[in-house]
Amino acid sequence: MGKNSITLQKLTFGLLFGILLVYVLVVAREFLYPIFIAVLFAYLLYPVEKQMEEWGVPRILANFITVILAMALFIGAIMLLYKQLTVFITDFPGLQNKALANLDRLQQALESRYGNGDPQNEHWLRNQVVDALELSGTFLRSLLKATTDTLVKFGLMPVYIFLALYYRNKFENFIYRQLSSYTHPKAQKIIDEISDVTKHYMAGVVIVILILCVINSTGLLLIGVEYAVLLGILSALMNFIPYFGTLIGGAIPLLYTFIIQGDPHKALWVLILFIFVQFIENNILTPNITGGKVNINPMFTILSIIIGGMIWGLPGMFVAVPYLAMFKIYCDHNENLSAWSFMLGTEGTEEHALTLDKIKKALGLFKDAH
Repeated sequence: MGKNSITLQKLTFGLLFGILLVYVLVVAREFLYPIFIAVLFAYLLYPVEKQMEEWGVPRILANFITVILAMALFIGAIMLLYKQLTVFITDFPGLQNKALANLDRLQQALESRYGNGDPQNEHWLRNQVVDALELSGTFLRSLLKATTDTLVKFGLMPVYIFLALYYRNKFENFIYRQLSSYTHPKAQKIIDEISDVTKHYMAGVVIVILILCVINSTGLLLIGVEYAVLLGILSALMNFIPYFGTLIGGAIPLLYTFIIQGDPHKALWVLILFIFVQFIENNILTPNITGGKVNINPMFTILSIIIGGMIWGLPGMFVAVPYLAMFKIYCDHNENLSAWSFMLGTEGTEEHALTLDKIKKALGLFKDAH
């Protein structure tokens, strides 16, 4: 009875801690998520800053140069995107009229194939889409406001990144001072593994997105999609969100080609392009560039992205996976959390995995049957 009581007590405390943690994350989201994102980008810039220190540059100057160079690259990318977006916004009224005309033609094609519609509602398809756009207008305005607020908060990110890089040894020593001396080697190993995984993950994500910017834009240009560079870059940027990024990004040029350009054949080619991009990204780019260091199974990866989106929106979807990977590394080195390490990891389903050897064996059975 005593053991069951202790177990129930632990579960109760764990549940209360989880509820309190979610409450704090939601209430303090405006303050917390820029810091969490800044930490990830500090890991991304750390190798550059460390190399400059090894060349003899003082840390404070190396930090300053690294952050300034990163800001210059970021502002340059924003300016490139802004130029493309300016042209799109200028042409938007004409594109809107073109989209409505294409919807009317689509309605006529549907009515001629499946029967005449109500003559009193000759623009029913257009009206449905316009109502949907009006319904989403409030959402888009709130999203724009949230994005603007986010960019304002991101103005502090260079400061956070600078301070994270400058005080990194102080943070590490703070952790050691909280622990007994005999646990320092274990803590050092955990810190080193977290640093290694996060650096590789962030660098890999950025490289994959740059490659996808070229692949998406080139593919859309070859298909003949208008604003191919803008749509290609926007689609690639969505890949900051694992798993869902390519699907969300591919929907943007697909809807544009089908509704505004009004070309089903090009829309089909866009769909084929992004199916190909999804395959390339999941099976070639991400495994070979990001690597398999973030050993979290797809189920918990997807759940973490959904929960991160519920708590912090788009920033939460971005930070969920790397921070879950950090938690898993901690679980790997803590015997009391070994069950969580196993649950979050990719091991345990090897016998059911689809491998090349199993495919060869299955093909061999089919050949023997013939």
